[in-house]
Parts: sequence; C-alpha cells; structure tokens
Amino acid sequence: MHSSGSLGRRLLAVVGVALAAAVLVAPTVGATGHRSTNAARPHVAQSLPYQDPLLPVSQRVQDLLSRMTLAEKIGQMTQAERASVDTDTSKITTDNLGSLLSGGGSVPTPNTPTAWADMVDRYQQAALATRLHIPILYGIDTVHGDGNMYGATVFPHDIGLGATRDPALVRDVEHVAAEETRTTGPQWVFAPCICVARDDRWGRTYESFGEDPSLVKEMETAIDGFQGPPGHLSNPDRVMATAKHFAGDGLTTYGTGSNMQTTGNYPIDQGVDQVSHATFDQFALSPYVPAVRQHQVAAVMPSYSDVQWTDTGTGARINMHANRDLITGWLKGAMNFSGIVISDYNGIDHINPGTYTFAQKVEAGVNAGIDMFMQPQNFEQFEATLTSLVNSGQVSMARINDAVSRILTKKFQLGLFEHPYTDRRYINQVGSPAHHALARRAAAESQVLLKNSRQVLPIQGHRDIYVAGSNSDYIGNQAGGWTLTWQGGSTNVIPGTTILDGIRQLAHGDVTYSQDASAPIPHNATGIVVVGETPYAEGYGDVYGPQWAYDPGDHGVPRPVKDMQLSAADKAALDKVCAAAKRCIMVIVSGRPLILDPAQRNEADAIVAAWLPGSEGAGVADDLFGARPFTGKLPVSWPRTLAQEPINVGDPNYNPLYPYGYGLTTRIMSHADMGSFIKASR
Repeated sequence: MHSSGSLGRRLLAVVGVALAAAVLVAPTVGATGHRSTNAARPHVAQSLPYQDPLLPVSQRVQDLLSRMTLAEKIGQMTQAERASVDTDTSKITTDNLGSLLSGGGSVPTPNTPTAWADMVDRYQQAALATRLHIPILYGIDTVHGDGNMYGATVFPHDIGLGATRDPALVRDVEHVAAEETRTTGPQWVFAPCICVARDDRWGRTYESFGEDPSLVKEMETAIDGFQGPPGHLSNPDRVMATAKHFAGDGLTTYGTGSNMQTTGNYPIDQGVDQVSHATFDQFALSPYVPAVRQHQVAAVMPSYSDVQWTDTGTGARINMHANRDLITGWLKGAMNFSGIVISDYNGIDHINPGTYTFAQKVEAGVNAGIDMFMQPQNFEQFEATLTSLVNSGQVSMARINDAVSRILTKKFQLGLFEHPYTDRRYINQVGSPAHHALARRAAAESQVLLKNSRQVLPIQGHRDIYVAGSNSDYIGNQAGGWTLTWQGGSTNVIPGTTILDGIRQLAHGDVTYSQDASAPIPHNATGIVVVGETPYAEGYGDVYGPQWAYDPGDHGVPRPVKDMQLSAADKAALDKVCAAAKRCIMVIVSGRPLILDPAQRNEADAIVAAWLPGSEGAGVADDLFGARPFTGKLPVSWPRTLAQEPINVGDPNYNPLYPYGYGLTTRIMSHADMGSFIKASR
C-alpha cells in the first residue's frame, strides 16, 4: 500500500579492480525490521559496469552476461525448492542457483513473517557468495494473499473476485498481497491465474475469475496490483507477477486429465484441449494479449496441459511446455513478451511422458522457449543435463543467452543488485486491521444472491438466529485450498472471522449454533444454514478425482469425494432447519457452483453463493444483515444437473439453473440499523 521509504538490509561490498571478488556482509536488522544504521559501508575501489545502478538495465545485463561462464548461466535458469537446500545452503552457491521457491506448505519454522524474511535472507546470503554475487529470485504462490504464511491476510479466491465485477478492488487486493509478500522476503508471485474456466468439474475452477474471457481480462488489474505502474518493481510493496497457465489450462476436456492419464489419474486437470485454433484463440490465448501489452506482466508460466487441434494437423497432442509455436512464436514473437517464461513444478515431466528421456524433455523445453525451470528436487540433474545439451550443440548459446538476459533484466528491475535483502518496513502491516478490512469488503462484494423469496434478505430488526451447516464455523473451509498447505484443510486455522463469528457480530437477537441442527429450533427464528465443499487444490478437486488424505489434519483419512453435490449431512440440516424455522437461508461456501436438488432449493427462502471468502467470513454476514448490499454477479453459469457440464454462456440450448451474470440485489440497511451495525462490529 506504499511506494517509498527506507530500504531493506544493506549489501556491503568491496569490489576489486580486475575482478568482482567481494566481502559481503548481511547487516543486522533492528527491532522495526529496517536496515541497521550502524553498519558502515566500506570504500568501493571500483565498480564493474553491471554494478552501476546509473547505467541502463540493458547495458548492465550485457556486461554481466559477458562475464558469466556456462555454469553460471545455466544456474540462473534453475529454480529449486527451498526444502532441497535449507539444511545446506552451500548448494545455492556451488550450483549458482538463480531462484528458489516455496511450494504449498513449504514454510520456515516457526511459520511467521519474521521467520520468512530471515529464511529468504539466509538463502540470499548464500547466493551473494557466488563469484559474481548475483542475487536469487524467490517465488511463492500468493494466489489469494500469501496463504502459505501464517498471519497473512487471506482474500477470497479468484472466482469470488470475479463475482465482484470490481477491477479496482481486485487491484487493491493484490497490492496488499504484494506488500505482505515482499516485506517478508519473496519478490515473485505465481499469480494471477488468467485461465478461463470452461468446465466446473475442474478442480482449479476457483482459481479462475470466470468462464468468459472478457471478465478475465477485466480482472487483470490484479497484475497492476502486484507490480505497480511500470518502473515500480523495485518498490518494497511490489512483486513480479506471473500470468498462468499458458495456455488453455481451463479448456481441457473431461476424461483427458493427467495428459490422457499418462502422468497421473486426474479426470480433467492437466488434460487435453481438444479444440480448433479459433476456439483456442478465443478462450486460451486472448487473456494474454492485455496481460502482456497493457499490464506488462513480468513472467508467464506454461500449463501442464496439452493441445490437440481438431481443425488441422495429425491430431497429435502437444504439451504446452514444449510448444515452440506458442511460447516462442506467439508469446515472445507476435506478442513481443520480454519477461521470463518459468516452467510449472516439474513441468517438463509432462512432455511426451513414457517416451522421452529426461534429456529430451529438457531439450524440448529450452528450445520451446522456457527460460527458467522449476526443478524442485532434481535441479542438479537439470543443470548437468542442460550443460551437456549445450556442449553437444543441441541447445544453442543464443537460446541460453536469451533466457539468462530475461532473468537478469528482472533482477535488475527489482533492484536486487542494490538491495538484495528483505526490506521489512511493512512487516508490522502483515495481517493488519486495515488489510483485514479490505478482505472483509472483498468477501462482501463477492456474494451472489441467487434467490430471495419474501424478501427475507437482508435480515433486519430484532430476530433470533439459528445457525447450522458444515461450513458455518470452519475458517479452513471458507479459505479453501492454498491456505497454509497446498490442499488447505478443514482443520487449518488462520486469523480472521468465520461466518458464524460475523453473524454473532451483527445479529440483533439471540444466536443459536448447532452444526447438525440437533439443538431445538425456535419456530420464529431465522435459520441460516451454511453448506458446501471442503478444501482442495488442482486435480484433487476434480469431480470424481483422487481423494487427498495426506495433510496432518487428515490423519490418513481420505477427504470427501468431490462431486459438486451437497453432503447428506448438509441436506439433512437444511431440511430440518427449513421445516422448523420461520425463514430459511442457504449459504453455499464452495469453489464452484454446486448442484442444488429441488427439495433443498425449494425449501430455502434465500440462497447465497459465498464462494471461498477467505479470512473474513464476517463479510458474508455483512450482506446477510444489510451492512452492505448484495451486488455480486455470477462469474460462471450455475448448472441444473451435473450432466449439463460443461455449460457456458453462449452455448446452444443454454438452460442453466442460474445464468452467467445473474445476481439479485438488495438495499443497504437504514441509517438507524447501520448505527447498530457499527456498534456491534466494534
């Protein structure tokens, strides 16, 4: 939320005349997290051109590139997982690693903002011990806030942000996410997902802003929130953004998952786009045009998926990590993309699996145009393999130099050569009240009112409230996947408010809570039954996909099957509450539309799609009680039955339960009631 101020830890260097040998010191950090002011900078005898911040970035890049050995260049193209180097950071130095990442759940101990900053700085110190003192980039999945870090502000997932139809809000959300990420170490986020989700059975539907490319493009203000205006990447509240997954990750055909079942057992995730060029252009490529040309996104990540053209060619599948026509030809050529193409996690393993050797996969990926390779564990094998490919002439030095130039350019633009250590000036703002207030507003704006018989919403006056349902008081469920761990979890707890907490803040009568509706239900009560999904990520969220059981909170017990249906327990709670309460409201917490059986749909007076609201369930309650009006619109079509999937606006015989763009509105409460709201929420 800020753009200027003091810099982070200071790099102290003594640079020789003939070579860049230096003594590097990571100064101590004071209690406020600012750089130490008692660390004197020694006299610099002479700087090399790449170390001169007054020179143009392109000149600095060319100078540094000219001094690098092949091993140093290939190191820059390599990204390892932090867990692979944490106990022996000398690997960062000896392998000349250009980047590290934290996968989902890969965190320091303790998992605190300060521990994150200390960890990244420790890795940075090892990188700066290399011959040319090239700093590392640190990447993380800040997909709805920095959800890996305990204490971060967790925002609604993208499907909810798409429902807001508020690009300015999305920009503000990602600015806060950028600030909380950069001030705790990482300078690079693997977000936003600018996928167009065309089948709700896909486990990553909630990572999409919606099913219509025009909506996705409208929400690409997310990139501006992360990166700031051009020239602001070095600011301590900005990060490099990554548009993903290039291209067509949301366009795969159900039943073709895991690259036609050759790399796993996902039904649709990582599948095959079986489409014409025109369809691919419309739903896969078009979001990347403004991402590159208008928003100047710094990085692009290829998709695990394949494309199989239905209008030309032999019908062979081409994996996106090896698609030279699209990465080099279209993205870098036609679009003139000048940033970094970063592979997905072990992404090259999806190139001709079962037939290609590892060396062939590396060769195909590099020559397709990938610049940096996310090889979490086998990064040393990757470096040795790529070295052999260059020495044999199978990969040209021109391709290596292009990749490394792109990587170095971003490091210079981020200001890492001048200020490689974490600038912690905003570390006390992580999870601040102001940030949570924005998360609450985002949650409120994301709510979509699907039904409102008898105008039961907003709830006004003195009314007793009866709350039930599986998702009323589980902050882990409302946060969803990518929260503390890759898959998220029902038992994961983060700072914030549950929907029940919000109801208790705003209700003017007595509040009774009974998850299974076993407690007596007053006949005059307004019932609120919060139902929906439990957390998942990627292919484990595919409908009828594999069941995750491997987080500590799972205790080895597989999570419920993902079937886009309400659970039997939630249906029973709805039936019981709606039969006894004077008014009955169904709130659905989910990463996509769920199939609503006629019995539950008809017995509920009001139905609300709450999506995955994140850390502030109180934002859901704000709309229920009229503190904010319902304004959200469906970012995806809501099917009547699972058999209708895939269903999208513009389809022939389009007949959803609720169409794309649908959403009822309500008024804000009266001034008198607003005064009560403000008093209650203090």
